[in-house]
Amino acid sequence: MRMRKKKRGEERLFALSSVVFPDIDSYCKKRAENGETSKIFEKELPLRLEIGCGKGDFICETSLRDDGYNYFAMEKVRDVIVVAAEKYASSRGLGALSPHGDWQGPDGHIYKDGERFDIPLEMRGNVRFILCDAAELDKLFEPCTFDTIYANFSDPWTKNGQAERRLTAPSFLSLYEKLLIPGGSFRFKTDNIQLFEYSLKTVRDSSLELSYFTHDLHGSEKNADNVQTEYEKNFAAKGVKINYLEAVKKS
Repeated sequence: MRMRKKKRGEERLFALSSVVFPDIDSYCKKRAENGETSKIFEKELPLRLEIGCGKGDFICETSLRDDGYNYFAMEKVRDVIVVAAEKYASSRGLGALSPHGDWQGPDGHIYKDGERFDIPLEMRGNVRFILCDAAELDKLFEPCTFDTIYANFSDPWTKNGQAERRLTAPSFLSLYEKLLIPGGSFRFKTDNIQLFEYSLKTVRDSSLELSYFTHDLHGSEKNADNVQTEYEKNFAAKGVKINYLEAVKKS
């Protein structure tokens, strides 16, 4: 389902740009010119990545529960990522949307008309959002960057000729293998059985090692540590089984 366009979405995202990764083109240009970038997180911690963060339920809860990591949450749709960024900022005590739809800081100041909330680094927490397509990730990150990569309920791309767009297509799995540290894991959830069977095959044919899979995540031993997305909660409540796999980069 396509999300309704958010009123002043670009302004709202800019207001919280302290927790949004810098513009991709300018970031890559700066890194190419001098090899240096501004500090992104307050603490140097192992990195994890969620591809397709949706409205942010998963990354907000996971980053609080497993706070010994820094997280990047990637989403390619602006009207979706602005909701996730606002949800995260609110959960960290950084304010809330005002009645008129502008961001209101914890001191009551309302950020509008292109004004940016300059959040101190020590208050930004351990999540940064990235507005980009997954195919661009190797422009941003060096090999062996991430401890874990999550892909939750991605588009199954069911039409003929669309298989290469799936986040478990061979080209994407090769990208994850490149970005993961040795021993790092790729974790994938979907309610679509056709996509899952396809993913089991592509993972088995890849350089990653399939370490675990189940056709009923909520009935498995992995459920105790499972953080549900908003989409997952809705469909699980209707009795839909959730498929899950883990694959590991060989040491």
